[in-house]
Amino acid sequence: MDIWSKEKRSEVMSKIHSKDTKPEIEVRKALYARGYRYRIHCSNLPGKPDIVFRKSKTVIFINGCFWHHHEGCKYASIPKSNTEFWQNKITHNQMRDKENLLKYAQMGWNVITIWECEVRHVHDLTPLIDHITAQLQQQALSIQPKSKYDQAEQQVGIAAEKGG
Repeated sequence: MDIWSKEKRSEVMSKIHSKDTKPEIEVRKALYARGYRYRIHCSNLPGKPDIVFRKSKTVIFINGCFWHHHEGCKYASIPKSNTEFWQNKITHNQMRDKENLLKYAQMGWNVITIWECEVRHVHDLTPLIDHITAQLQQQALSIQPKSKYDQAEQQVGIAAEKGG
């Protein structure tokens, strides 16, 4: 049974936002402080990722542990009232997350998922931001376009091989 009346529960749930959550803003501020620039909530990408780095083809989803059922997390419990509704809702969210991951894999994009509990009550985000920046740098190197010099060098090498 719920500890609040239906009206109070409705009021509390209506105040929960899907965008610009505290964990999301904290991660964005930390990345911005390191000089990273990004887009947020791009509606033309699957799942409207929280943070988008187009150049490195990387998206970041900052998932709420309750809403996306972070396995083994204390914040990922199913409410005791209206249990069937919540199980269906959370299962649907998880299925949608998996579908989006597949879409990004097909598009050749890197996906970083950060859980609310990784940011919540953490005083130092440095290790998390270090991990994100390392992935961004690795992804940028893997898709780095060849310079005009490299392309010209390949063409000369090919021409020399044909002539010889």
